[in-house]
Amino acid sequence: MALSRKLLAEFIGTMLLLACLVGSGIMGVKLSQGNDAIALLANAGATAGILYVLIAVLGPISGAHFNPAVTLVMRLRGEMGNREAMTYIAAQIVAAITGVLLAHAMFDLPLIQPGTHIRTGSAQWLSEGVATFGLVLTILLGVRHRPAAVPALVASYIFAAYWFTASTSFANPAVTIARSLTQTFAGIRPEDVFAFVCVQLFGALLAMAVVSLWHSDTNVFLRTD
Repeated sequence: MALSRKLLAEFIGTMLLLACLVGSGIMGVKLSQGNDAIALLANAGATAGILYVLIAVLGPISGAHFNPAVTLVMRLRGEMGNREAMTYIAAQIVAAITGVLLAHAMFDLPLIQPGTHIRTGSAQWLSEGVATFGLVLTILLGVRHRPAAVPALVASYIFAAYWFTASTSFANPAVTIARSLTQTFAGIRPEDVFAFVCVQLFGALLAMAVVSLWHSDTNVFLRTD
C-alpha cells in the first residue's frame, strides 16, 4: 500500500486517539463531581474503546502503530525501512498534538495550555517503563500468536494499565508530548516529558529483546532503506 495512505491512517488514528483521551478526561471530570476514581474509570474506558475501534479498522492499512515506540520496534525488527519509520513518527507526533487541540476546541477551552500536572520521580518513571514494556510485549506476541485478537488485547492491556501504574500508563512518546499541551485531567508538565519518553523507549526495547529471546528468527536491522 502507498506510504501516503499509511501516513493518513496513522495521522487520523493518532489524532482521534488523543481527542478521545483528552476529551474523555475533560468529560469525566465534569460529570464525576470531584470523584477522581470515576473520572479515571471513564477516561480508561473511553481510551480502551477507541483503541479497539482504531486498531480494528486502521490496522489493515498502516499497522495501527499510533506510537513512536511501536514504530521504532517495528523498524528494529526489520518490518519497515528508515524513511517509512521516520515519516510514521513525524505523523504520529503532529497528529497527537492536533488531537489535543481538537479536544480543547470541542470543549471550548484555550487551544494551547502548557501542562501543570506534576508527573516525575522514580515511581512514575518505573510505571512508564513497565507500561510500555507490557504494551509492546502484548503487541509483538499478539501479532505472532493471536493476530485477530490484537485490537482486544491492546485495548484490554491499556485499560488495565491505567489502573495498575502510578503514571496511568502514557506508554507512548507522541501521547506524552501532546499531553504536555493540556492542563486538563490528562496533562503533564512539559519539563516531565523527557524522562517519560526515555523510560518508554527503554521499556519498548526491553520488550523487543525479551520477545527475541523466545523467537530467535527476529531480523533486527534487516532493512536499511
